[in-house]
Amino acid sequence: MAGDCSFDIVSQFDEQELVNALDQARREVQTRFDLKDTKTEISRNKDNITIVSDSTLSLKSVRDIIESKAVRRNLSLKIFKPGKEEDAAGGKVRQVITLQQGISQELAKEMTKYIREKYPKVRPQIQGDLVRVTAKSRDELQAVITLLKQKDYPIALQYINYRG
Repeated sequence: MAGDCSFDIVSQFDEQELVNALDQARREVQTRFDLKDTKTEISRNKDNITIVSDSTLSLKSVRDIIESKAVRRNLSLKIFKPGKEEDAAGGKVRQVITLQQGISQELAKEMTKYIREKYPKVRPQIQGDLVRVTAKSRDELQAVITLLKQKDYPIALQYINYRG
């Protein structure tokens, strides 16, 4: 075999699928009998989703709807990091859900150390918010992917740019 094989470990999600899931959730909130009169608002900016509703109960229902729509669109629930429920104007309740994307430096260091312990011949490198894993054989790379899938990380991981 002439060259090395490699792949990248990233934590990202499909923005369009998230937009579609939120649109579906908004429509369901407007038509559901128990949520129709709650004046619930679901808004999104680049890094988070904000839900404003009448009560804690309706807020939880809306969050469940969003999560079920996200799962149907192959989005991991690990991208959602719900904040505290807080009081909003007019006796309403607000919750901000932070969207997690990218691998933090601490987690990347932990992952590279874990890979090196289990597979000394494999070379993981941290490159910004992704980890590139390089090895001589495809089999070792497949084994690393299997190893990482078995360990439960607090973020959703994807394995991309596989070059064999």
